Amino acid sequence: MIDPQPPSIDIDLGRQQLTLRAGDCGPVAVYSISSGRNGAGERDGSGCTPRGQHFIRALIGAGLPSGTVFRGRRPTGETYTPALADKHPGRDWILSRILWLCGREWGKNRGPGVDTFRRFIYIHGTPDSEPMGVPLSHGCIRMRNADVIDLFDRVRPGTAVLIR
Repeated sequence: MIDPQPPSIDIDLGRQQLTLRAGDCGPVAVYSISSGRNGAGERDGSGCTPRGQHFIRALIGAGLPSGTVFRGRRPTGETYTPALADKHPGRDWILSRILWLCGREWGKNRGPGVDTFRRFIYIHGTPDSEPMGVPLSHGCIRMRNADVIDLFDRVRPGTAVLIR
């Protein structure tokens, strides 16, 4: 039996869209996203979404319920609700799953001052009340909870990610 080609992820910041591909077979799934409010950019502390070649370094949250709240990449034991949000206004909600990205291009998205991994750039879930298709994050790629869980279940560490 021939192994299927590994999946890859293409993130189009202009379209605010994430496409999951299976090798040369074309799109397997397309999701609406929300990227960095400050636009595209690689500098540490910029709040921008880094461009270029990346890969998934770690997958966090397997088997946890949708809406699980993470802080510092660890589940807090909370599940997101509007009442919880009212208690913590202004919190940047990281929910359901985390796909932690690592840059592949030294000096662009990897290394001092521009390191995607050290900037804690993820693909992650966000409250379903947050708009998609509009750049509003602090640099991460936000997705609907059901979508990020679906994506999480289709990829593995090492999956290639292109952000353009």
